[in-house]
Amino acid sequence: MSLSIGIVGLPNVGKSTIFNALTRQQVDAKNYPFCTIEPNIGCVKVPDQRIDKLATMSRSEKIIYSTIEFIDIAGLVKGAHKGEGLGNQFLSNIRECNAICHILRHYIDPNVIHVEQKIDPKADLEIINMELQMSDLDQIQKKMDSIKNDSQYKELFNLLLKLRDNLNNNILIKDLKLSNDEINLIKEFNFLTAKPCLYIFNISEKDILKTPQEILQEVNLDLDPTKVILVCGKMESELALLSENEAKEYLNNLNLKQTGLDKMIIASYNLLSLISMLTTGPKETRSWTITRGTKAPQAAGKIHTDFEKGFVRVEVINWQVLLNVGGWVKAKEKGLIRMEGKEYEMKDGDTVIFHFSK
Repeated sequence: MSLSIGIVGLPNVGKSTIFNALTRQQVDAKNYPFCTIEPNIGCVKVPDQRIDKLATMSRSEKIIYSTIEFIDIAGLVKGAHKGEGLGNQFLSNIRECNAICHILRHYIDPNVIHVEQKIDPKADLEIINMELQMSDLDQIQKKMDSIKNDSQYKELFNLLLKLRDNLNNNILIKDLKLSNDEINLIKEFNFLTAKPCLYIFNISEKDILKTPQEILQEVNLDLDPTKVILVCGKMESELALLSENEAKEYLNNLNLKQTGLDKMIIASYNLLSLISMLTTGPKETRSWTITRGTKAPQAAGKIHTDFEKGFVRVEVINWQVLLNVGGWVKAKEKGLIRMEGKEYEMKDGDTVIFHFSK
């Protein structure tokens, strides 16, 4: 599964700075709006100590991590849907993303001018949501106009009408209780306000030990704290220049356990109900991203379509159990490997060998 996160926000809130730090790519990040014109795309590995330890155990020639793609688009401004700034053309770049990450500025720096001339994360979020809404409304209206006289699209037309009315009342599509049939009916449109969201507050160094709940209370925003991540863009930029060991020491000195990237990855996986399935052997140790609840044949298909078509069974063992016993041979000798069939739901950390017929 290719996991992609679209990063949105107003100009000068720290989007590109955070993007640079997260992906260690040095794209432009200067003190003026619309510095980012073409979308910046960075693909980063998902750090996973399980993979490292299994690779050492198996003496693997190669380690392949799961990846996340971050897409940083130009800063939006109020009225983008009317053509203000550079317009909302950039939103098309994130329609294919799995989720949207809002960057909200919380830090104060008189040397970095906010496009709205004030630091107000709640107002910033309202502006961005309005632009996402207007983009979806424009798409909905165009589709409704094209199918309004065609009886075979009556069900779709009525659903689009429902979405339009709710969006006009500032109710995002993701906040509606839609049936599975309704979700499938609009899946092809990739509506922006239907996508799950994360919220990153770009905070100052003095706030790094605060909790999401404290920041939300400060700015009077009613968001799910589990979907809120606090990141100090300045600190992350410094971390990005350090080696892995130096970065760990830096974090330890600040009583922090995770980098902003680590927090984003964990939150992204939780948001999208993703888990990792593992494979290990002398040739390679690898992590495979799948959706929670995926059954064994479909999980096998992530490796190769032939594995799903000819699925027979899967050998399964938890990664830690395999590591503790010292490898596949010893695990089999001790009877620790389970044989599972087509109805087995994969668990996070399952280490597997698939068997299939050709």
